[in-house]
Amino acid sequence: MKAITLSQVETWAPHPAAMPVTSKTRSGRFVIKANGTRTCCGGWQFVFTGVRAGQGYRFRTSVRHEDLENPADRMQAIVCWGKWEPDQTAPRGAAWNYLLPRAASQKSVDFECVCKAPKGAKCLTLRYIFRWSTRGLSRWAAPEIELAEVADRQPVKVCVVTATPQTRERIRILPLSEGLGLPDDIAEAVDLWASLARAACRRRPHLIVTPELIIRGEDHGKGAVEVPGPATAPFEKIARDHNVHIVVGMQERNGDAVHNSAVLFSPEKGVQGVYRKVHLATGEDLTGVMPGDSFPAFETAIGRIGCLICMDTTLCESARLAALNGAEFICFPIMGDLRADSFRMGRFIFNESRWRAIMRTRAIDNQVCMVVARNNVQGSCIIDPKGDILAWNEGDQDIIQATVALDVGHCVVDGSNLRETTFMLRRPHLYGIYSDESCLGPLRKDGSP
Repeated sequence: MKAITLSQVETWAPHPAAMPVTSKTRSGRFVIKANGTRTCCGGWQFVFTGVRAGQGYRFRTSVRHEDLENPADRMQAIVCWGKWEPDQTAPRGAAWNYLLPRAASQKSVDFECVCKAPKGAKCLTLRYIFRWSTRGLSRWAAPEIELAEVADRQPVKVCVVTATPQTRERIRILPLSEGLGLPDDIAEAVDLWASLARAACRRRPHLIVTPELIIRGEDHGKGAVEVPGPATAPFEKIARDHNVHIVVGMQERNGDAVHNSAVLFSPEKGVQGVYRKVHLATGEDLTGVMPGDSFPAFETAIGRIGCLICMDTTLCESARLAALNGAEFICFPIMGDLRADSFRMGRFIFNESRWRAIMRTRAIDNQVCMVVARNNVQGSCIIDPKGDILAWNEGDQDIIQATVALDVGHCVVDGSNLRETTFMLRRPHLYGIYSDESCLGPLRKDGSP
């Protein structure tokens, strides 16, 4: 196979006034230094030929920096799949990827990425970027490029199960709780939902999601179940026997606390993880239910799974934190969303268009697959990271299904991978007010924080 070859090394800047001060050291490092103006933006770029479309490549470099505030904000490295001119800033139809930064020390950053050359690629431009600083300098190592295996992500088949008035006529309800010593009301719920999960398994899914609080008793205290415990055993067995992951909404007993929880079952671990609802609904927060305190994402054979529950989606922070923890799927048991209403006093009226807008926005903004299981059935859906609704329940189906592509190569806009762009454009050092407990936003009428 033809080797990739360095054919050109040059400086770049969008225009002459932005050009930083560049030089090379005797040790072979490429220096980019501030030019003393706030216009400063530019650096070095390396053009390689011999690229083979579809081949995986690993890109590495490292940079030492001095007198530079917020280095992650001021420096970037990008691989452009094509020849970029020294003053070119827009991709003009070429795909590109970020090298992902990792602080190696207080004064150095390592950059690395592994990605496939896109269709039609014959050369690439690896660009070092220094910007937005009137002071400081950076010393970059020469780029390292090697062949790499990039496994194709397999699509994931997802089912959402819900209970309609016709469910007991359509689905054979099995006594799966028999012998577990559960109270009658909890046993009835386990039999119904475990039977629904078994019925969904006939479709050979990788992931099944149920609605909110489907496993609980009528009594607040006695109706909560231990996790793991007798009420979880049938779901653990289904996950193991059918090689499927299942997310079940439960009222969980955790010592002296009760939680509104989503429990993840996996074939390998049984109970793999528990998400505890962080934002309790008005009224729910006065019942003695304890809120959760984190947004975990669980590593599984089919991808990283996070969860939210009902009121959590009213706070945009919830989905973003699950995504920041690495979630590729957000499994979302939910009774309803106040924002999908007619905005007036009285009985809740489901507004389908608002509901779709909310759920699609959560998927697109965080580049996740939203798997929504609604207790009232209608509006249960499966949405991919592009915001496309792959499956929708009009309110008459016990099971909906869709196959989700995890390869985010389909989420490319103007050459950029949208997932990379979403998270690489973040500037966390500016977000202090986001977690300021004293800030109530527009609720402060005088405008004070």
